[in-house]
Amino acid sequence: MTDTPDTHRFPCDACGSDLRFDPAAGLLNCDHCGNQETLEGHGAISHSDAIRELDFRTALNAQLPEAETEEIRTSSCPNCGAHVVFSDESHAEECPFCATPVVTDTGASRQIKPKAALPFALEETQARGAMTDWLGSLWFAPNGLQEYARKGRKMNGIYVPYWTYDADTKTRYSGQRGTVYYETRTVRVNGKTQTRQVQKIRWRNVSGRVARFFDDVLVLASRSLPKKYTDNLAPWDLSHLEPYRPEYLAGFNSEGYVVELADGYDEARALMDQVIRRDIKFDIGGDRQRISSMDTSVSDVTFKHILLPVWMAAYKYRGKTYRFVVNGQTGRVQGERPWSAWKIAIAVTLGLIVAGGLGYIIAQNQ
Repeated sequence: MTDTPDTHRFPCDACGSDLRFDPAAGLLNCDHCGNQETLEGHGAISHSDAIRELDFRTALNAQLPEAETEEIRTSSCPNCGAHVVFSDESHAEECPFCATPVVTDTGASRQIKPKAALPFALEETQARGAMTDWLGSLWFAPNGLQEYARKGRKMNGIYVPYWTYDADTKTRYSGQRGTVYYETRTVRVNGKTQTRQVQKIRWRNVSGRVARFFDDVLVLASRSLPKKYTDNLAPWDLSHLEPYRPEYLAGFNSEGYVVELADGYDEARALMDQVIRRDIKFDIGGDRQRISSMDTSVSDVTFKHILLPVWMAAYKYRGKTYRFVVNGQTGRVQGERPWSAWKIAIAVTLGLIVAGGLGYIIAQNQ
């Protein structure tokens, strides 16, 4: 679900217009009269002291304190599936992901509040520049799409929901350590005797234990954007997370989570298992490793709901829609790969001409 910009409105003390969070200055800015208002405490509190994790089991049992949850009105976008959050006064909005009109339903739901947000570090112009540079670096991308993206409508700044999970793990394992050695063999090649070194591996059974504490395993809690794009926006520097406050959302959209806490944890555990397997192989040592079994106990599981900044654009070019996302902290770009049919045709034609010319030269020299 997505909070519309009207959901988080902060009137300017000087003129009454809506304030907007300014990523460059780290304060609230009025585009109408130029008034600026500081955010008290912004950037002054350390990440570890200010943002406390919540207990995972308590949340699963629906026993979180009421202050950690909120009731929201939502409706699903009929085109892309994003869940749009409506204010009490609003009954229809435009989906920020695909610009489809969305009309509110009458339902309300209670969800876990965001615990932290990573404020935007890039302005819209910087994000657009990163996107057009990325398009320009792609071979066979249509020139028209690059120009349209450069001059088209503004990108949408959206806070995308994520879960983070902490956990203490201890794993017993069994497996095999492989030691590489070589044997000399005599073979006959074309009637001649030759010696060759043949690689062999000697396996030995092993067992042991490994332990690891996982901090902030990051899991996307949205399905509105292709996961392959959002995953490739990483890495994120979560040391710059700020305790959540609605002022960071002023002038931006924010999407609520649709991946539930338990489902997010299942994905986090799969990510943890990948790391644990690497730890086990390192502990086994040797030249080769095999893992026969691993039994992991997990304790002290905590989590938090956070919002990460993404600039997004969707452009329709010659009947096809292209979506691009930009990491609002680093400027890393991901999106649908556009292809220019005429550029490909020209490249193929030039390739055939070059191949034909080379063939002619070779034929003349024979």
